[in-house]
Amino acid sequence: MFTRKLIRGTVMGLTALVALAGMPKNSSAQEVLKFGHVYEVDTPYHRAALKASELFAERTDGRYKIEVFPASQLGKEAAINEALTLGSIDIIYTGVAYLGQTYPPISISDYPFTLRGYEHWLNYTNSDLFAELSKEYTSVTGNEIAGLVYYGARHVTSNKPILTPADMKGLKIRTPNAPAYQMFPKETGANPTPMAFSEVYLALQQGVVDAQENPLPTIKFKKFYEVQSNINLTGHIINSLIMLVSPSTMDKLGDEDGKVLLETLQEAGIGASNEIVKNENELADWFREQGVTVNEVDRGPFIDVIAPRLKSDDMPWDPEIFERLEAIKG
Repeated sequence: MFTRKLIRGTVMGLTALVALAGMPKNSSAQEVLKFGHVYEVDTPYHRAALKASELFAERTDGRYKIEVFPASQLGKEAAINEALTLGSIDIIYTGVAYLGQTYPPISISDYPFTLRGYEHWLNYTNSDLFAELSKEYTSVTGNEIAGLVYYGARHVTSNKPILTPADMKGLKIRTPNAPAYQMFPKETGANPTPMAFSEVYLALQQGVVDAQENPLPTIKFKKFYEVQSNINLTGHIINSLIMLVSPSTMDKLGDEDGKVLLETLQEAGIGASNEIVKNENELADWFREQGVTVNEVDRGPFIDVIAPRLKSDDMPWDPEIFERLEAIKG
């Protein structure tokens, strides 16, 4: 009796081992990571997230899968930032200004006219200054910065030409809910009106706000040109997104896989940045073909209005940080 039970148990154990050996190597160990963002599926940012998902699965032999949730499916920007901190979302895109809520100096690149153009932005992303600011941000929050993604130069859309600072006076303009975005309208006499990104089109259509400001690719993606007659090339902010990874996710991945994830996200982000730059160079003419008035703007008078504020004592960075940023070539 004992022998038969022993043999039967041994056979069952061997059968189980054979079955496990025949299973795909990673099928039972795959870990799913959530990547949430607020951008539409036809944007370079979403395509970059999908590319990162594909590459990360390949580079970890299928042990991880990144599921991407676009268009605010996991919440608006404030909500996904909170979820990242709680560890219920693993990866997000967010604006630099949001990082400034917990570590103010890192928001410097989102303030008007602190960056001069794409080349200056690119050199800043690869600078010791950005590396130092990123390290300090991580030490405060635990969130890991995978890299900056170029979002584009922000321009004002409206139903009238905006050619001088005086044209901004009294304009009710939608901005994100962060001081960096509100400085430009405040200093030029407009009324900044914070509002969730997903609500902007309808607010413009219904006249709840008079204007908004975003880069040309975003104006196209969100179809703001359908409800605004003028695009005014103010280029007042050279804007970035940041890819963030939750500290609990980095702990879960460990050093080796965590490094692979950060490098993969950074690589995908470079692809999105290149696509945005290409789009920016082509879109002014495209908008004109749609019947939209695209106004060339002398940025000098706007810069003159903003410049004194950037050097004032109430800015969220030490003067030395501003001087180092201005000294970067570009």
